[in-house]
Amino acid sequence: MAAADNTSEIDLLRARYEELAELAGSLAHEIKNPLSVIHMNIELLSEDLAEIDSPGTRRSIDRVDIVREQCERMEGLLRDFLRFARMRDMDLVSGNLNDQVETVLRAYQAQADAGDIDIERYLDPDLPAILMHSDSLQAALMNLVKNALESMETGGQLLARTYMTRQSVALDLIDTGRGVDDNTVLHMFEPFYSTKDGGSGLGLPTARKIIEAHGGRIGVQSEVGRGTKFTLEFPVPKRLG
Repeated sequence: MAAADNTSEIDLLRARYEELAELAGSLAHEIKNPLSVIHMNIELLSEDLAEIDSPGTRRSIDRVDIVREQCERMEGLLRDFLRFARMRDMDLVSGNLNDQVETVLRAYQAQADAGDIDIERYLDPDLPAILMHSDSLQAALMNLVKNALESMETGGQLLARTYMTRQSVALDLIDTGRGVDDNTVLHMFEPFYSTKDGGSGLGLPTARKIIEAHGGRIGVQSEVGRGTKFTLEFPVPKRLG
């Protein structure tokens, strides 16, 4: 009887959470629309002021620029939040993890070259297929790769390695960046926790939700001054293994 009561309570809490998440998503949408209008009109106002040359106008332009920057920051925050809130059950199809990793690494190759960062690949060619939602998985990988590149301000190395474990297909992303302390590791997957100026704190939580929606899991190890290692593991469906 007690077990049944606990199950009912868990189901009720889950229903309340889903209702709250849906409400929060709807509220974010309602904020997004007028914010876009504000942003557009700020741009038009800036163009109008640029045609007037006076000390007072220049001060006004500076203030308009501040408002525009904050609008852009809020729009980015809303985009991240909506992506986080929308993460529901996804239609998964058979695919190769190596292909997803290669696509993401190619997308960031130019940034890596500009930052004197060497990208090394050790991708197991014999990986079995996993069930995936390609767009969402790439979004999660892009967040991890972007964070890795940004952590290496004076050059370094990013290593991407795929391999099989006893029960999963795994990916390691290892950078030689600045690393983070134990407290940051403990909280980095919590929504709105960020160590970046202007960061939304939703990138890593969203990546985690995406990976968990694939039936996978993500772990992290980091050492200040030496770098960070993310490990992603995905189950191999029996019918595909």
